[in-house]
Amino acid sequence: MKNIHDARFDLNLIAVFDALLRERNATRAAEQLGISQSAISHALRRLRTFFADPLFIKTGDGMQPTPRALELTQTVLAVMGTIRTDLLTQAGFDAAESNRRFSLCMTDMGELVFLPMLIERMRKIAPHCTLRTIQIPPRQIFSALESGDIDLAVGSLHSMPEGLFQQQLFTRSFVTIANRKNRSIGATLTVKQFFELEHVVVTLSGKTEESYDSVIDNYGPRRKIYLSTPHFLTVPLIIERNPDLVSTVPRELGRTFESYKAVRMVETPIKLPNFAIKQHWHPRYHHDAANIWLRKLLKETFERLPE
Repeated sequence: MKNIHDARFDLNLIAVFDALLRERNATRAAEQLGISQSAISHALRRLRTFFADPLFIKTGDGMQPTPRALELTQTVLAVMGTIRTDLLTQAGFDAAESNRRFSLCMTDMGELVFLPMLIERMRKIAPHCTLRTIQIPPRQIFSALESGDIDLAVGSLHSMPEGLFQQQLFTRSFVTIANRKNRSIGATLTVKQFFELEHVVVTLSGKTEESYDSVIDNYGPRRKIYLSTPHFLTVPLIIERNPDLVSTVPRELGRTFESYKAVRMVETPIKLPNFAIKQHWHPRYHHDAANIWLRKLLKETFERLPE
């Protein structure tokens, strides 16, 4: 193994490697590091000489890493992550004094069930910071994260674009909700009843096969889906006015809906795997001090959330 004190190598080269991995563009990497493009080119030549590999090749889609560069990726990200997280985060972002507005992409379910807890914690430790939530189609999430228009995308998101970092916050189970006045549904649902009933499903992409509860369709005949909607919060209102409809939703949401007395929870008669709630962010902000702080806040807020 080459010695880290080798005259051909210094830790500044790791920063250049890291920037090129995330930006895939020499100009943007230079802007991010605050150096000239010629300095990036010089550093890349030194890296290529040191590792005896081209590392990054110019293509129509930017500078793509070679197999050797991909082998080194985890090590480079780990080194830079340790430096930025342990040494630079506190100096780069002071939550108690900052007045930054953070933007989160989340569903209306997230706003109803999880956002209040986040706000409560954030107001205590970052009293001058504010929040904005938006909902956008899954196909737009990557560009919104890349541009910085949103800091994190949070939820159980099907069709999430490739190329984003992600971290699991917690897992949850499903429950079925039905109108309280529907006497044909007792304390429990049979599998036969379940597939005979008409269902309301929530899908952000507009594709029924990508609905939040699409895993159900792997466990029996296809359901009778009457309505697909991008909004969780309309579901209990629809079921209240249409007693023959049911819907399968995350358990916390079912519990919240049940408290409004229009619907009640019934255990879904199929044993379904839990689904994961995750936070996603763009590689460009992987080492951003404020983004690191926000990700840590969400992780700490929700990782011990009881079922």
